[in-house]
Amino acid sequence: MIGLGRMGGNMVRRLMKSGHECVVFDHSDDSVRKLAAEGGVGAGSLADFVAKLSRPRAAWVMVPAGEATESTVNELARLMEPGDTIIDGGNSYYKDDVRRAEAIRGREIHYLDVGTSGGVWGLDRGYCMMIGGPKEAFDRLDPIFRALAPGKGNVAATPGREHRAGQAEEGYLYCGPSGAGHFVKMVHNGIEYGLMQAYAEGFDIFRNANSPELADNLRYDLDIADIAEVWRRGSVVGSWLLDLTSMALAENPTLSNYSGFVQDSGEGRWTVQAAVEEAVPADVLTSALYTRFRSRQSHTFAEKILSAMRQKFGGHVERATGG
Repeated sequence: MIGLGRMGGNMVRRLMKSGHECVVFDHSDDSVRKLAAEGGVGAGSLADFVAKLSRPRAAWVMVPAGEATESTVNELARLMEPGDTIIDGGNSYYKDDVRRAEAIRGREIHYLDVGTSGGVWGLDRGYCMMIGGPKEAFDRLDPIFRALAPGKGNVAATPGREHRAGQAEEGYLYCGPSGAGHFVKMVHNGIEYGLMQAYAEGFDIFRNANSPELADNLRYDLDIADIAEVWRRGSVVGSWLLDLTSMALAENPTLSNYSGFVQDSGEGRWTVQAAVEEAVPADVLTSALYTRFRSRQSHTFAEKILSAMRQKFGGHVERATGG
């Protein structure tokens, strides 16, 4: 595992709990030492990292998308050998995956793109993974994906799926050739934007239900934290995002610890771009993306809800504050 941040470090821990031996590298020596103390094999450089892996090697890159991933993959490709596999588990743009896979194919090095969802809770809950690349590389590394995935757990089987084979019920899926994994994860994140926006706007309506502009007999002083909690129990709008919202509201019903400045990490933009390229209308997802842009100029309670959800599921800290 290269990159021992919020997700990479816990993925190593989950793998080791399942009996896998992990070589770890990060530019932070403290992060490497910490994982080494917990049973990982620390490496001091990428060359040292590759040297300590058993053949055929599998190197999982869990660093920020963009230049950090690009430079890491390029250096690994120079160090690795035919039959080895490079896994990009970050939030890369799927077209970059296609390009990188083609660039190293001549060296007979496999490249897998793994869209990974689970955030800071993945150590205990497991990681939902959407995987693209050569099928033979996916099949060889199936034990790693199975160890990281949530498994069936206590989620009820879907009626009608009795005769469908595959790993989807375990929480991971081979989606197709290079780029397919991150394409599915990209749209997943675009949908996430829309779901979050729907919750945020609904709770903002509740917060303003006692507006002085309303008639006296139409004003309601609602307990928003309790509404979130009751919806968690039997409601058709129940979800993990609602669970996290309820948690944030229980901690601070006014969300005064959030400014409402909401970042977007790229996938929402790429989803909208894909919709444009395919001529597919995506009104909700596009609107949710634009709301994040607007949140950096003025902040409503809805944007505080969005910010609270991002912090809860992914540990995302607001980068700026405002009124």
